[in-house]
Amino acid sequence: MRRRTRRPAVLHLRKLKAGPGTNVPSLSRARLMQLIEEAVLDAYTEEDQAVGFLTMIEEHLALPFSVKILGVDADVEKVVDMTLDGQIVAICRRGKTRQKIPILDLPLPTPTPAGVEWIAAYRRWCRGSW
Repeated sequence: MRRRTRRPAVLHLRKLKAGPGTNVPSLSRARLMQLIEEAVLDAYTEEDQAVGFLTMIEEHLALPFSVKILGVDADVEKVVDMTLDGQIVAICRRGKTRQKIPILDLPLPTPTPAGVEWIAAYRRWCRGSW
């Protein structure tokens, strides 16, 4: 029987993406906190806070930009709407067809458009991990 030598275990860790197909830029926790605090400033309810994020995304996100949704190219035209359950949605267009896609499910292109850090902050806020 062979005796094992005692060596410290070596773990190789890799940073995981924010979610499947989301392509959110990696921002520091401090930067995300700063963006979240700016968006929810003077908002008392969750609905008010979501509206704060909608406002920031509308003001800062460079539109339009192209995305690939379920393997099909589309253009994100606007982020100006909320669903009844409080989700922010983007209006995407392919040809004459328009569809609302929740911002949380929207795959972002590479390179990402300017202002996409607000989407990253909104996603973090929605997870409740801030």
